[in-house]
Amino acid sequence: MYKSIIPNMLTSSNLVFGMCSIISTFSGDLFMGSVFILAALVADGLDGRAARFFCVSSEMGKEMDSLCDLVSFGVAPGMLAYIFCLREFSYFGWFVAIFFALCGAWRLARFNVNTSVVHGYFMGLAIPSGGCFVATSTLLFMQAGLEPHSLGWVYPVVMLLVGYLMVSQVHYPDFKGKGEKIYLVSKLFAAIVFISILFIGREAILYALLFAVFGTYAVFGILNTLISIMTGKNG
Repeated sequence: MYKSIIPNMLTSSNLVFGMCSIISTFSGDLFMGSVFILAALVADGLDGRAARFFCVSSEMGKEMDSLCDLVSFGVAPGMLAYIFCLREFSYFGWFVAIFFALCGAWRLARFNVNTSVVHGYFMGLAIPSGGCFVATSTLLFMQAGLEPHSLGWVYPVVMLLVGYLMVSQVHYPDFKGKGEKIYLVSKLFAAIVFISILFIGREAILYALLFAVFGTYAVFGILNTLISIMTGKNG
């Protein structure tokens, strides 16, 4: 029984950090609102590993993990994006924030249903990646002094795209050494995108590096899947 304490604490920490993000966001501290989402990612990455290490994996733990993920990587980023920029778009901003959270919910539900079917890759952008895309982009904008409103409708459109990617059929590699084939063109494209993000955000290089990881991964899956479809190898 005691072996389950650590994994359960880590899973619970995921939700705690998600709630801290929401509270920080509505308290006007968008920096900590973003940081808490990244902290939730760390907790989310450790809980499964701890459960497997102590051999205490359970269906209840998996369901709890999904519920925590929805708060930390669906609702919290949606709220963060709304306060940071989307509220300037009136009811359309409402729609974008709600759409993002709803896509996250569908992504988690589909993942749980397809656990025994999908192997070697993620079908659709994983919700932690989607949530951290929002968190790291917010950090980069803030620390580099970039104004998202100056981009016009780009910010809400990108938010809609990231939400859609979570429920799409786009294949994302899980980097476990098997499953989805990674093409050379995709690797080169990813390298260019990664370096470009670092160059554009060089005034806040640490935050640019964080965003480059999630931003590059998001666009990488799109190109890699398109190449796979064109070569007739997408299952």
